[in-house]
Amino acid sequence: MSNISVVIPVYNEEKGGAKGIDQVKHVLENIPGQWEIITVNDGSTDKTEEVLKQFSYAKIINHNSNRGYGAAIKTGIKSAIYENILIIDADNTYPADRIPELLDNMEHHDMVVGARNGKTVHHSLLKRLVKWPIHMLANYLADYKIPDLNSGLRVFKKDLAKKYFRLLPNGFSLTSNITLAFLSDGYRVKYVPIDYYKRAGKSKVRPFSDAINYLTLVLRMILFYNPLKIFIPLAGVFFFASIMSLAYDIFVIDNVGDKSIMLFIGFVQVAILGLLADLINRRGSE
Repeated sequence: MSNISVVIPVYNEEKGGAKGIDQVKHVLENIPGQWEIITVNDGSTDKTEEVLKQFSYAKIINHNSNRGYGAAIKTGIKSAIYENILIIDADNTYPADRIPELLDNMEHHDMVVGARNGKTVHHSLLKRLVKWPIHMLANYLADYKIPDLNSGLRVFKKDLAKKYFRLLPNGFSLTSNITLAFLSDGYRVKYVPIDYYKRAGKSKVRPFSDAINYLTLVLRMILFYNPLKIFIPLAGVFFFASIMSLAYDIFVIDNVGDKSIMLFIGFVQVAILGLLADLINRRGSE
């Protein structure tokens, strides 16, 4: 089994005590290879730093202010000394005992994700409803039914992750974006079903505002990796609308109106923009 750097983002975990960190340590002690645990205190305003000091075996990196989950993950990756990076939360929501299985699967994959669709999964109905259209968009981009778009338990190669740093946001959507990046570029991604336990304390996820950020970033990823997947349907809408409007003009009012002409011009413009975006994308990936 390869050496592993575990990155654990932490924010205001004074009440929870970051108990998941000890669980991770106990698991790592029973697997072969070298390991390190990096905790990133993302500008906590409570006594989280004092809590983290109890885990003497873990490296602590402090952000002076709250920069976001994604920023904490990227800080940890930069500090890691091993090739394989594992990310997990500190609040015991993810099953640390599944870490060995994820690591075993890294032998033939570039990223292994713990998909939260096991027997015990605590997801609020509100979060599921808000994120459903985003998941559909992500599946559309990747041409793949993604079991879990933004799981926070995964292992991946450090060098590959750093390749996408400029695209990875500082918020919770980092995991969604790294998923789409790996799948879109054809890297080998494996999903392992896991349980997901109820979090102790108040969740830091804001369903609606985070969902808007997710949606914006997924659309951005589609434009970056496969812009035709947006421009072709949009051009199709303009083309169909122009044909219907033209048919109405000819067979009902017997006069071609400005609306039909504008809709057709819109179709041509969108189609050209799509082709140009695709050309730029392909040249940039060469």
